Amino acid sequence: MTLPHLTLNDGHTVPAIGFGTYPLVGDQGGRAVLSALEHGYRLLDSAVNYENEGIVGRALRDFLRESGVPRGEVTVQTKLPGRHHDLERAVASGEESRARLGVDRIDVMLIHWPNPITGKYKEAWRALVELRERGVVRSIGVSNFNERLLDEIIADSGVTPAINQVELHPYFPQTSLLAKHAELGIVTQAWSPLGKRQAPYGEPVVVAAASRLGVTPAQVILRWHLERGSLPLPKSATPSRQVENLSVADFSLLPEEVEAITALGRADGRLFDGDPETHEEM
Repeated sequence: MTLPHLTLNDGHTVPAIGFGTYPLVGDQGGRAVLSALEHGYRLLDSAVNYENEGIVGRALRDFLRESGVPRGEVTVQTKLPGRHHDLERAVASGEESRARLGVDRIDVMLIHWPNPITGKYKEAWRALVELRERGVVRSIGVSNFNERLLDEIIADSGVTPAINQVELHPYFPQTSLLAKHAELGIVTQAWSPLGKRQAPYGEPVVVAAASRLGVTPAQVILRWHLERGSLPLPKSATPSRQVENLSVADFSLLPEEVEAITALGRADGRLFDGDPETHEEM
């Protein structure tokens, strides 16, 4: 199975589906990450705050050694925590993440949260730009940034993020933000792509599409992401579910199905789990 790739605004490419690693830790977590790689995932999403960069790096090394797959075929992604937004601390944090992951260069690094309450997200973004210039990181982006915050860091630095990873699922389809990303050439990554609190597996439009195609409701939702141009990051430690989540490249939804699933969006979705002006992430 060959996964499609998305081209970033810096010219690099990333797989159109990734593997979310939160909350995978310890030996069991390492086995789950290794299983994901063995079943075909080529984008691993980690973070300092997940406390699993070490096990992700170890699973990657084990996989590369046993499989013979070139390192360049696997994208390793991590995130800068809010407590490291000061310029010097952010640069040091990037170096530390590289060491914990055990890689020569981090493929993608994102700002985990904007932390507008501290007001240092511009400084954090300048640090990621510096890490890219130093060769510590290949591609840089953000997570959980709204349209205003994107405009601010771009105006401040002259550099547009390659990626913005946000909450995105049928109950929170982020239509306006997707349009903003398209305007700026930013790839949208989706955390909680199947639904944060309640997956919409029983919604009639999802059930009908799954029945028509002979696939599962989860596969319908992941395909919905691909049809809209967003990059989902499903997470599962179960090998059979890992395979199922990855097997969505060989069928398509009808345009009216995509529209109907998007129309499931409702007002209780939240990009920041609260007010984006006051959220603080440590």
